Amino acid sequence: MWLELEARPEASSTMRYASPLVAVALTLLGGLVVFALLGRDPLEGFRVFFVKPLDDLYGVAELLLKATPLALIAIGLAVGFRANVWNIGAEGQFMLGAVGASGVALYFHGVENSWLMLPAMLIAGAIGGALWAAIPAFLKTRFNANEILVSLMLVYIAKLFVSWLVFGPWKDPDGFNFPQTKMFSDGALLPMLIEGARVNLAFPIALGALVAGYVFLHKSFYGFQLTVAGEAPDAARYAGFSARRAVWVGMLAGGAAAGVAGMAEVAGPMGQLTPNVSANYGFAAIIVAFVGRLNPVGILFASLVMSLFYLGGEQAQQYLNLPSSISNVFQGMLLFFLLGAAVFIIERVRRRARAVHAPGAQAGARG
Repeated sequence: MWLELEARPEASSTMRYASPLVAVALTLLGGLVVFALLGRDPLEGFRVFFVKPLDDLYGVAELLLKATPLALIAIGLAVGFRANVWNIGAEGQFMLGAVGASGVALYFHGVENSWLMLPAMLIAGAIGGALWAAIPAFLKTRFNANEILVSLMLVYIAKLFVSWLVFGPWKDPDGFNFPQTKMFSDGALLPMLIEGARVNLAFPIALGALVAGYVFLHKSFYGFQLTVAGEAPDAARYAGFSARRAVWVGMLAGGAAAGVAGMAEVAGPMGQLTPNVSANYGFAAIIVAFVGRLNPVGILFASLVMSLFYLGGEQAQQYLNLPSSISNVFQGMLLFFLLGAAVFIIERVRRRARAVHAPGAQAGARG
């Protein structure tokens, strides 16, 4: 008896929603195997990685803090992904958003109690990320350049640009030669939501972005156009939907959202611009978007799961003497299992009996 994959007559709606849950469950089980292979008690490793980060209010606040940029970036990327516009460079757009917001904070350094400071930084961050995303959008619509490659290569240019700024013109003269800007004034920092914790105003901003994304994608006519352009390109062309406009909207939405996330990082937990402004949030948000099935509600929960991986890596480093980069292993497993589970959205397993040939027939065929 053989097992084989057979195309479904239509995509399974059950697996469409179950596949992220299956991927998360398999990742949790895979974590037990990883800890055992590393010579650690699997149950203790599971407790330290997944339970200990949330055993107090401060840990929950940290979970929300790290989920904020992931949710912001992912909802922006989801707009483009729904239209088959593959923006893979959100990491660079995040950095340019941080640069734009930092420029405003440094230019008005020392100005206190200005209610215009944070809105100006927010707008500058969104513009910085959108302008960086506009480069692959222009090259795609003008020269049919591959937006995946262009947006990805721009990440490394953004990293070098940030390094040049903090090693050069924006370097803090009183920073003991460290590559960093001055610490921002209090008026350029986002207010905290919980006393004694670092979660700040950026979290409700991210929730607002998710609500706006839901309304745009599911309740607006242009959101419908983007969905049709992604799922049925021929039907979209026949209906007169503009493919060029879909590219621009998808790229700019992703860039602006990533830029706002960059602003939230420098105006929040960091309070300055450094070369390590991003913890690979732009790349992790791609996984978040797909684990959330490009749905704002799913993205919210997926961002919390991914945030837990970041916190678990820090806990594993402290209590299990493991590198914090183990969180990348869990991110990779989640993506691997998600892609594997996604196969069963369009395929199903069938049993097929092995063909049996009569010996006489085989002998006759040889003769």
